[in-house]
Amino acid sequence: MNDTTGPRPAPHDHPGQPRRPRRPRRRTALLALLVIACLVAVGGVLTGRYLGSLEEAYEKRSVVSLDRGASDGERPQGEDDGGQNILLLGSDQRAPQDAADQGVTGQRSDTMMLVHVPQDGSAAYIVSFPRDLQVDIPGHGEDRLNAALAYGGVPLAVSTVEDYTQAPIDHVALIDFEGIQGLVDTLGGVDVQVPESFERDGMQFTEGSQHLDGQEALTFARERKHLDGGDFARNENQQQLLKAITSELISGNTLSSPGKMRDTIAALSPYLTTDEGLDLTEIVRLGLDNRNLRSSDLQFLAAPHGDPYTTSGGASVVASDEDGMDSLRTALAEDSMDDYAAEHAD
Repeated sequence: MNDTTGPRPAPHDHPGQPRRPRRPRRRTALLALLVIACLVAVGGVLTGRYLGSLEEAYEKRSVVSLDRGASDGERPQGEDDGGQNILLLGSDQRAPQDAADQGVTGQRSDTMMLVHVPQDGSAAYIVSFPRDLQVDIPGHGEDRLNAALAYGGVPLAVSTVEDYTQAPIDHVALIDFEGIQGLVDTLGGVDVQVPESFERDGMQFTEGSQHLDGQEALTFARERKHLDGGDFARNENQQQLLKAITSELISGNTLSSPGKMRDTIAALSPYLTTDEGLDLTEIVRLGLDNRNLRSSDLQFLAAPHGDPYTTSGGASVVASDEDGMDSLRTALAEDSMDDYAAEHAD
């Protein structure tokens, strides 16, 4: 879902301004990661002491291996020029009733976004998937997409998305929603475009631009029952929050302040899990590769899906749209998400 009401221009087509040339490069990028966006553009201000303080803050995160087991599927074979794919998972461990309603135990992913950054680093495309999307989970058969995390942790969630999208996942990051509160408060709050007015826990969210503190942002990201579109509307809210956080993180005020950058990372890291390859050295390298990207280079999309339905077992799920997914799979494989986004923008 996008925040526009009509087709949006290409990321670098600004009226009255020359088209910015694309930057050829060997590595692709990471900019849109909500959970580590604060790290992406730090390369230009690093010193040895500052790097050490960032590393100390970042190492508070948890690390997971993405080694695929026999029942977890196999990593699809991607082309070297196919860009980079990063899977973002949001886990709300304070919502046990949701797990009970779904008939699963363990950790749940209530947010799932695939970030694709093309090889030339010209943009970042963030595709949200419905948590109740009915897909094949390796070793477990048909089930809701978010059940993969409960069944087999982050590695199985990655394998499930790889199988469904036929796109290799290069990195993964999972954040407990509790981390959002500290992140937003460290930034001094964020300005969010609220798509739909609603009230929750004494907090009023009004359609239009609204400044949210950490607690408000956490409530905004969690809410679905008071929204007309349910989970689909929550996906849009989470995209709007991601956009607001990213805009604040890459603003001059944040990037020019080593102390604020360090405090931001320290506030987030205890709630963060990444793959073992996504260490600070890799983050800095990716940041240097993509230091010219801005929030206007991010495009938000909804994964193709069918209508909700009830399974023979009584579960409420969302049908897959295989024709629509084939178009997305092709765009990911051919690194042509710019054309895909232009065609499918809301």
